[in-house]
Amino acid sequence: MPPPTTTPSNEPSQPLVLSPALMSKLKPARIFKNAVDTPTPPSPGSASPRASQLGQRHISGINFDDRGDQIITAAEDETFRLQVKILYSKKYGVDLPRFTHKNTAILHASTKEDDTIRYHSLHDNKYLQYFKGHKGRVVSLEMSPVDDGFMSGSLDKTVRLWDLRSPTCRGLLNLPAPPVVAYDASGLVFAVGVNQYSRILLYDQANFDKAPFLTITLEDPTLSRISYPPRAIYMTSLSFSSNGKYLLVGCSGDAHYVMDAYEGHLLAKLEGHTGLERRRLDIPRNIEPSRGCSGEEVSWTPDSKFVVSGSLDGKIYVWDTQNLPEKKDQPIDLKAPPLCLPPIAVLEGHPGPSRCVKFNPRFAMMCSAGAELAFWLPDQSGDPEEVAKELLKKK
Repeated sequence: MPPPTTTPSNEPSQPLVLSPALMSKLKPARIFKNAVDTPTPPSPGSASPRASQLGQRHISGINFDDRGDQIITAAEDETFRLQVKILYSKKYGVDLPRFTHKNTAILHASTKEDDTIRYHSLHDNKYLQYFKGHKGRVVSLEMSPVDDGFMSGSLDKTVRLWDLRSPTCRGLLNLPAPPVVAYDASGLVFAVGVNQYSRILLYDQANFDKAPFLTITLEDPTLSRISYPPRAIYMTSLSFSSNGKYLLVGCSGDAHYVMDAYEGHLLAKLEGHTGLERRRLDIPRNIEPSRGCSGEEVSWTPDSKFVVSGSLDGKIYVWDTQNLPEKKDQPIDLKAPPLCLPPIAVLEGHPGPSRCVKFNPRFAMMCSAGAELAFWLPDQSGDPEEVAKELLKKK
């Protein structure tokens, strides 16, 4: 949220507080229709099956800098864009763009050539460092919130811990399945989600070579009401709340989950949206769940009072997480159904599937991305009748 500013009367203005009413008033203030390059039609006789199956290209990753002043996107057209500046990575591809603690440099994963993580200067448009070691595509990449460390998870079933100042990794975790990773706000704890096993492992950053201090099982008994055996949960992202109390588990299916990060209880199931594992609504689901082209469809607001998520139908869904159940010192019951939370608001205005949704870390602004990029701001024009009532009260 923005800091208080001083008005001409020397009275500090109050910061805008996010509330259910304000969240429901978010509207697209600007839509960038050329945020992704349109694929060139193949010439006769040279059609690529992969290109024809891919269809419309989408933005696959978005990231704000620490101050919320800049946003960078990465897309399937092998570009990353800093507002109006377009940078190309045709040789290596680009995914999972992450600002370092300087807004003039980013990390990003590669989508072709090799699986190297690249450290790129936006000012000079050149690479500063290469981080080699992964033998499979990097599907999760997170910067430490407190220092120059960062962490990556790959399809090679490993998690690697790095430092911007050294090209060699300083830690390695071998896992039974491809992982997703996240730091807590203090940078002292990190989480590793292991798909296929439905486990989330919590590690002490200072003792990552030891066993995890907490192992969480993600099991949703309500899925057996839909099909039996129940369809597997595919985790695409993890995100701690700002106070470290909760862990948001983003999934490619039709639900996201909120876990108790202290004891491992499943607290809430966020439902109502349509999962983003498919490219279009008319494509049938596979038996086995998959990641989709982006793992950034859901995120907290900065105060962790709300969760925002994209959907295959293009709408943005908002859930209120301020009144989650307390299960402190209770035994974990994997058969107990979670609290099923419907959205408090369903926002329309994003063209096409909303594959990435992020809230600005400092301002009351949200960004959604798919084939196009949209900036959302709260509509504070108000209901004319309510405005009239307020004027009458003042008189």
